[in-house]
Amino acid sequence: MIIIMAPFLKNTFSTLFLFTTLISCSVKKTEAQEMKTDRLIKTTGVSKNTIKTGADNYTAYLPLLKNKKIGIVTHQTGIVNYLAINAGGKHSEAIKPKTLSIVDFLLEKDITIKTIFAPEHGFRGTADAGEHVVDGKDSKTGLPIISLYGDNKKPKPEQLAGIDTMVFDLQDVGARFYTYISSLHYIMEACAENNIQLLILDRPNPNGNITDGPVLEAAFTSFVGMHTIPSLHGMTIGEYGKMINGEKWLKNGVQCKLTVIPCLNYNRKMDYSLLIKPSPNLPNDQAVNLYASLCLFEGTNVSVGRGTDKQFQIYGSPYLPKSDFSFIPKPNLGAQNPVYNGVICYGEDLSTHPRVNQLELKWLIKAYNTTSDKSKFFNAFFTKLAGTKKLQRQIENGIPEKEIRESWKRGLQTFKKMRAKYLLY
Repeated sequence: MIIIMAPFLKNTFSTLFLFTTLISCSVKKTEAQEMKTDRLIKTTGVSKNTIKTGADNYTAYLPLLKNKKIGIVTHQTGIVNYLAINAGGKHSEAIKPKTLSIVDFLLEKDITIKTIFAPEHGFRGTADAGEHVVDGKDSKTGLPIISLYGDNKKPKPEQLAGIDTMVFDLQDVGARFYTYISSLHYIMEACAENNIQLLILDRPNPNGNITDGPVLEAAFTSFVGMHTIPSLHGMTIGEYGKMINGEKWLKNGVQCKLTVIPCLNYNRKMDYSLLIKPSPNLPNDQAVNLYASLCLFEGTNVSVGRGTDKQFQIYGSPYLPKSDFSFIPKPNLGAQNPVYNGVICYGEDLSTHPRVNQLELKWLIKAYNTTSDKSKFFNAFFTKLAGTKKLQRQIENGIPEKEIRESWKRGLQTFKKMRAKYLLY
């Protein structure tokens, strides 16, 4: 597990990071700068190799928010880890590092927040997938909360009135159908249309080294697939924002004023463990890793374990052969009325399966081949998740997995060439 901890940074240290519209974390340090960094590490006790998220990289963005009125798109994963300072402006070793909500952190730093915008699952991250989340007020801060899920996916001009800068801080998991990148699209579009600056506080992608799956065909665009990208895009949310802007995917080709606050000491080959679950049904690293592969089951009559404590780590249905493994879904946090509520499901437990480094099809193919009634296996949602009709047809026609993967090759090559222009790490 990688522990994220952000150091107290002196003003002189911030000069190590040059930024204009886009802030780069790949600046090469001179020997003198390295010595300054080493001295800083000795005073703070924080390793220069510790990954720090964009939110932890606060000396880069706090000056940009000073005297601004901001809106913020965030939820429970939007946290800041920082070392407290004493009255003399120096780190106090007697004070432990603090972990705060990005909202609480900005308020503590006297940044004016006008509105919180919440994505799917709500500001506290407890709503069911697809559940309508109403607008409200944060009980702790009293700030108004506007839901960006349901009928109001894109902020209205009146909801943005008086906002100078929008801050976006959500933990993504690298899958096309994980809707936080769809919310990002609409936020960028609204910012462009209303002349609002957007800051993305970047976070590592726990599946950042995986680019795989069929590329979405434009005819199947939906909120679970807005752009012509594969099932696993292998980008951080900051990189993805750059691509949306650069490829002019926003309505009418508009572009927003975008600044990405990068992660520090990070590259996409690193393992990255999420300290807070990004949504109710992704409770741990195993679920996050298997999510893209098992989410395809959401377009079938097979349960992915919603209503159990192993969501996206198991699969099964009453229509699969009886086996040594079974489970019975019951209502719980994030699944108030799960598929097959109270019904025994047979399938497979993948909770201890080794990490996968591709979009895994073998479980989907196996379930289809062994289901009792193949005509009822797929539903209309499968095409939206797959982003194409081809995958369902290939499975129904018994096309070998190797051949299915071969059919993705050209699309993946084209995407990777485009993607390379926007990578930061």
